[in-house]
Amino acid sequence: MPGSATFAPAATAAAPGAEALPEWNLTDLYSAMDAPELKADLDKADLECKAFEDAYKGKLADLLAAPDAGAKLAEAVRRYEAIDDLLGRIASYGSLVYAGDTSDPARAKFYGDIQERLTDASTHLLFFTLEMNRLDDAALEGAMAAAALGHYRPWIEDLRADKPYQLEDRIEQLFHEKSNPSRGAWSRLFDETMSALRFNVNGQELAIEPTLNLMQDPQESVRKAAGLALADTFGKNVRLFTLITNTLAKDKEISDRWRGFTDVAASRHLANRVENEVVDAMVAAIGASYPRLSHRYYALKAKWFGKDKLEFWDRNAPLPRVATRDIGWSEARETVLGAYRTFSPKMADIAGTFFEKNWIDAPVRPGKSPGAFAHPTVPSAHPYVLLNYQGKPRDVMTLAHELGHGVHQVLAARQGALMAPTPLTLAETASVFGEMLTFRRLLAQAETPQARKVMLAQKVEDMINTVVRQTAFYTFERHVHTERRQGELTAERIGEIWMQVQTESLGPAIHLSAGYETFWTYIPHFIHSPFYVYAYAFGDCLVNSLYAVYEKAADGFAERYLAMLSAGGTKHHAELLAPFGLDARDPAFWQTGLSLIESMITELEEMEAA
Repeated sequence: MPGSATFAPAATAAAPGAEALPEWNLTDLYSAMDAPELKADLDKADLECKAFEDAYKGKLADLLAAPDAGAKLAEAVRRYEAIDDLLGRIASYGSLVYAGDTSDPARAKFYGDIQERLTDASTHLLFFTLEMNRLDDAALEGAMAAAALGHYRPWIEDLRADKPYQLEDRIEQLFHEKSNPSRGAWSRLFDETMSALRFNVNGQELAIEPTLNLMQDPQESVRKAAGLALADTFGKNVRLFTLITNTLAKDKEISDRWRGFTDVAASRHLANRVENEVVDAMVAAIGASYPRLSHRYYALKAKWFGKDKLEFWDRNAPLPRVATRDIGWSEARETVLGAYRTFSPKMADIAGTFFEKNWIDAPVRPGKSPGAFAHPTVPSAHPYVLLNYQGKPRDVMTLAHELGHGVHQVLAARQGALMAPTPLTLAETASVFGEMLTFRRLLAQAETPQARKVMLAQKVEDMINTVVRQTAFYTFERHVHTERRQGELTAERIGEIWMQVQTESLGPAIHLSAGYETFWTYIPHFIHSPFYVYAYAFGDCLVNSLYAVYEKAADGFAERYLAMLSAGGTKHHAELLAPFGLDARDPAFWQTGLSLIESMITELEEMEAA
């Protein structure tokens, strides 16, 4: 793509009779990769970062000792926040342009250049949080009595939680400056490689998204061809993905060791502001539930297919002898917005803006980032959603999921650039709640027992994918990162770990045949955000508990729920859940969420027996 591309609203060409899918309009950030306003903001970022360093480096302790310490420190934080918003706007544009086509050399260069410019500029800001954490606790607490600085208390307290793991300034600077050409470069290599891979399905060369989509085809021969094509291409590229995994796991181990993190996932727990024991309790509860959930459901599904065991390419197959149809974009839009509106008109209005203003990029394109995400960008702008929409029921749920994120990000933006970001565990709550609202609306509209069965089965599978699968992914990561501390892992060893945790989690009714041992290679969270995955399980169990509260006492629930989302990152999970009578620190909390999944499987079994 030429550098003058504008990324204005567009509609992707559709097959005859099909709807055109929307592409996002990035001009709310910048009009083009070579836009004068982008160049001006890059130059401004350089100047602002250097000026901020000149104004405050080595002077925070003196500010704290001043009579009006609260006001003076608050002014410094406000200035820091404004710069953070500026840098975030530039970075967001670069990453969204790149996500649109990671195979385009012009976009790849643009993204890389943006990353380097921002890394260089933000080096001048590193001192600020480091110096803030060296300030005297009592004096800083006194300064926060001033309303101006007290406003930033949640950010300051989060900052000081990182204090025990903070390194000497020059080491922090080295880590920061090396992040882009080290971890960032390996992540980019993964993205570009995965987007460029092609999978030969019955003589047709497909990218990863349409190939994965075929694993949900009604015809077993198509699912099998797709599954074998994935295994073949992953196998041919497994050495590269093994190298990437080993390198990034070692990079993380070095960082953890220098900072003093003893557990491989401790840094993620700290970033999520969730206690280690809470995550451990969740993982233990879900692991103990495997026989009651995934093992039990897949045995039932195998019976529906007339088999003793399902092949791995059958795991997400639609139910046999059930008519399926593609769902058009307009229907998907109205389904999700209708579900949101029944719960809260305000929530539906916010989600509707994403459609009205082209904040969604929906079509599958060569080189486009696989999967889906909602990018919050910065509070001074608005979020964007990326999908790879192909008309399947799961695509509708993905739309509901990502719009849940988007609504959350819009509501939290009022907290500002420093306090809008939400820990992953709570960020996934809004997205999974959006899915639940959509599912419940569709289930209520089911006209026949067969239609209800199909919808229940689909929801159980989605919940197993979210709770069981993501917990198994977390267990897999723990094994890989722990063993990596003793030396490099071969592709064969990583495959052994993968097969072990998948067998344990999926159960005896799923046959994991040769080739499946390489399916760990395509999971992007392992590369970009180690140990991110347990946040999905956390969010799903939390939403199940929240929804149980909603069903028992709907009055005022929507207002409390939106207030929780609006808090952004200003409150701990215990404080956010208290208005709903929930406490994630209580071991019984996880059983409530798991019991909902179990009850749906019980209903499916009773339908089968009837």
